Amino acid sequence: MSAGCGTRSLRGTCKNVRMDITAGTPVLVFDGDCAFCTSTVQFGERLLGTDGWASIPFQFADMDALTRFTAGAATAERAKREVLWITPTGKVHGGADAVAKVLLRQGRLPWNVLGAAMRLPGVRNLAEVVYRLVSANRDRLPGGTPACAIRR
Repeated sequence: MSAGCGTRSLRGTCKNVRMDITAGTPVLVFDGDCAFCTSTVQFGERLLGTDGWASIPFQFADMDALTRFTAGAATAERAKREVLWITPTGKVHGGADAVAKVLLRQGRLPWNVLGAAMRLPGVRNLAEVVYRLVSANRDRLPGGTPACAIRR
């Protein structure tokens, strides 16, 4: 069993995150203790599908290996605060930029247009402000629980 095996996706299957990344599959890492985050990722998976990418709560990922793979950019502490999109080359996109990457990965209308728009100057800044606002209040949003609160 390799370092990442024993982790599980939302669907409960064993997924070796390191193997997925090196096989060319980007990985979305999120806070699995947060009900709002988990239900949002599940909704996104149902709406968009998961062709060409994987998702995993950071609590089930080999974060030590991911931190090394990303030269320190993907840490459990960061994954508590924002969703992380980790590319097969080890580049990490966080927050609204990670959401844009998921949408762009779909490669079909309207999601790729929305993802591209989220990366435009001005729109990118607005998307990040909205993402930070949602993130800071995720325990107060529908589906949120006290466990969703970000401790500062």
